Amino acid sequence: MNQPNLIILVLFYSRHGATRKLAELIAQGIESVPGCDARLRTVPAVSTVAEATEPEVPADGAPYVELDDLSECAGIAVGSPTRFGNMASAMKYFWDGTATHWLSGTLAGKPACVFTSTGSLHGGQESTLLSMMIPLFHHGLMVLGLPYTHPELMTTSSGGTPYGASHWSGLDGKKTITEDEKRLAVALGRRLAETAVKLRAVA
Repeated sequence: MNQPNLIILVLFYSRHGATRKLAELIAQGIESVPGCDARLRTVPAVSTVAEATEPEVPADGAPYVELDDLSECAGIAVGSPTRFGNMASAMKYFWDGTATHWLSGTLAGKPACVFTSTGSLHGGQESTLLSMMIPLFHHGLMVLGLPYTHPELMTTSSGGTPYGASHWSGLDGKKTITEDEKRLAVALGRRLAETAVKLRAVA
């Protein structure tokens, strides 16, 4: 009897589209692994005005994440643009609301990875990636990076780190994703999916 495909959640926040492009490349890497499907989800923006609300369904792009997505996934990739060297408040707000899953251990033992984009080349890519790892460790996820067997880590002059995929988007957010950034993002998605498949095989 064939097993159902594993669902790998690609959860991201993107203000101007750069982080979303990385998410799509990671999803491409996930779906290159037989038996794996990527599920793209985003989080709503956080407003400083108490009365402001986001529509229940985004106007375009990925749907908003639901807590059931965490229960149903076999692995998760988390992405956010940099905000002063940290993840964006919208992503932090989402994780702050996952205490029920933390208490029940829903995500414990699942593989995870992180990705980011920045307006400036030295704008905090690595610290943002590390900041996103913290709630994942608290949930018991097994966080994966990119090994130096990927030569792009040594040749890139834009984004790409051993801590996760990244993109230098420029101050206007319009810098094209480079070939090195593309290959590393796809490789990260593939590594995440391959790890989820291996974990299912030994479960």
